[in-house]
Amino acid sequence: MPEEIWITKLFNDHLAGLGNAALNLVGWPSVARPWTNYVTMELLVVAIIMIVFAVLKSSLSADRPGKMQQVFELIYEFVDSQGKEQVEHHADRYLTFFGTIFIFVLFSNLIGVIPSLESPTMYPAVPLGCAAAVFLYYNYAGIREIGIGPYLKHFAGPLWWLAPMMIPIEIISHFARPMSLTIRLFANMYAGEQITMVFLGLTFFGFPAIFMGLHVFVSLIQAYVFMVLTMLYVGAATASEH
Repeated sequence: MPEEIWITKLFNDHLAGLGNAALNLVGWPSVARPWTNYVTMELLVVAIIMIVFAVLKSSLSADRPGKMQQVFELIYEFVDSQGKEQVEHHADRYLTFFGTIFIFVLFSNLIGVIPSLESPTMYPAVPLGCAAAVFLYYNYAGIREIGIGPYLKHFAGPLWWLAPMMIPIEIISHFARPMSLTIRLFANMYAGEQITMVFLGLTFFGFPAIFMGLHVFVSLIQAYVFMVLTMLYVGAATASEH
């Protein structure tokens, strides 16, 4: 079991009852220390995001936008342009989900740069949860956009006589997507975290900043890749046959 970081220790020392209550709701037995690092870090990420957007909302200005507003406007424009490029059919309908996935994964990746904290995405359960949300969402979006009948026809392929071969292939391909998203994000963030920690222990003075910068770069790239793949899946699911 990974060593508890300070925030997890705080939760287990003072909120163990709440953690066990949550475990009991899903049928898991109570344990002495129910909180894990990735759960407490997820909660911290969510809290940070909520605080950031609360502050941002209170300071929005059309005439004199602040630096934070300008940063998030750039993020919005970036997500919007990528959505329109990857999703040809009503990309604006799915922009909220794309932005939420991008912001959550990005903040989860970057928080590991802060000393004494960890990226929750370096644990398999967190990328798996995000991947499962993407899997459910793009299937829902496809059924809502074109109807369940036309959506299921995607699995049969363009030629009816190929359907017996295409349907199993498509089903396997769709169920492989969450695994692919999970492994890609988890492996890159775990490897990046371990490499950063090793070099931080071996170097001194200004050199650690170089490896922390590498961690930031990997965090940005992985959040972008996760978002773009989500867009591609939604685009394919909502595409109508012509």
